[in-house]
Amino acid sequence: MNEIEIDENLKIAIQAALKAGEVVMQVYDTAFDIELKDDKSPLTEADKKANETINSFLKGTPIPIISEENKQIEYSVRKDWNTSWIVDPVDGTKEFIKRNGEFTVNIALVHNGVPKLGVIYAPAVKTLYYGNVDEKKAFKVELSSHDITINEVLELASPLQPKNNNSNQIQVVGSRSHMNQDTLDFVEDLKKKGKQVEVVSKGSSLKFCLVAEGNADVYPRYAPTMEWDTAAGQAICNAVSIKVISKETNKPLAYNKENLLNSYFLVTK
Repeated sequence: MNEIEIDENLKIAIQAALKAGEVVMQVYDTAFDIELKDDKSPLTEADKKANETINSFLKGTPIPIISEENKQIEYSVRKDWNTSWIVDPVDGTKEFIKRNGEFTVNIALVHNGVPKLGVIYAPAVKTLYYGNVDEKKAFKVELSSHDITINEVLELASPLQPKNNNSNQIQVVGSRSHMNQDTLDFVEDLKKKGKQVEVVSKGSSLKFCLVAEGNADVYPRYAPTMEWDTAAGQAICNAVSIKVISKETNKPLAYNKENLLNSYFLVTK
């Protein structure tokens, strides 16, 4: 079998995500404990173990890591980082706790504040998404096992193709856990413009993937997110020319900011 070309950092990120997914599912299938972090968000053993697993892969690179579960490094240090990994070991911990399968492992590489590579793995359904922005390519892979070689991943990969929607029907991504009044207002505005709106619900960063793979048209986010919630999804979307635009700046969401909290945003063509 001939070796298929792939960016070395993307290869490492895919391997890290798959291994973290395997670790996450080992916890998922047990009676796990739930802690509350300082911000009252839930934390499980899966978050910790997945973080350790991902760090073990990424620390082999010379690139520093921003992870939800790592101790946050002061901006006075981070501001000098041109390139960094941005990681969420388990995105959608609430979905994990509910055991609905809609949680992901997110790994992104950002350069000068711009996402360049993204990997999202949904281990409960063994579905992997990855994208390379500079190559303008993103893919989806349905796996039979977490334990799979990079070559097998690449051979099973199908290119993502966003919708080309010229109809009056529009699919809007809504959160399972965060459907609020602003989002409902966004939907009502579309209806007033004569659109027939269907709301498609998903948890975690899979909401980005719905738009990137053509199963939804737009994802409005009017609730707080952190950089690790969005970086991988933004990379995958950007790789297929889907924009992730800040409602505050009207520009793409930026990364490795002084404040790692995102503004509200819109994912759209």
